[in-house]
Amino acid sequence: MTESARTSFISVLEERFILNQHLHSGVSWNDVKAKLLGQPDKLEVLYQMEVSGGEPDVVFFKSNPNTLFYCDCSKESPVGRRSLCYDEAAWHSRKENKPKASVELMCQQMKIELLTEQDYTELQAFASFDLKTSSWLSTPISIREKGGAIFGDNRFGRVFIYHNGAESYYAARGFRGKLEI
Repeated sequence: MTESARTSFISVLEERFILNQHLHSGVSWNDVKAKLLGQPDKLEVLYQMEVSGGEPDVVFFKSNPNTLFYCDCSKESPVGRRSLCYDEAAWHSRKENKPKASVELMCQQMKIELLTEQDYTELQAFASFDLKTSSWLSTPISIREKGGAIFGDNRFGRVFIYHNGAESYYAARGFRGKLEI
């Protein structure tokens, strides 16, 4: 990323931070900016989250009170990360009509973590996300060993967590990630 692109991107992050204080009350932008400038590799990861439609912003998860995360806060599941099966095993199991990739592979490439069910539920407490889409979630091994994977969405004013075959993929299902800063 060029210096001018980095400066421009930091301005985008700052503006989003200021507009969404409810996601990170008690957190100072100057502290966040200092952390980002001290970790250029993480700024590059955030840029990848941004260009894939994630609209990352700082989120303070109550379940992890001593850690700040950047999390995908786009209203709907990030548009550049949809139509993916859950993991590489599921991708390889498909004989035809394979999706372009898996959530697992994209998370590894982007260097982000997939949201857990608890992360997703906490994120939904800040605002309503995935009203028209859904997002794959980190799936417990006991479910994955049986061929399934979980995903969530927000319908009828509440959060739902469902299951599907891990090899399935849909145009309206993507994933949300997080990055510890």
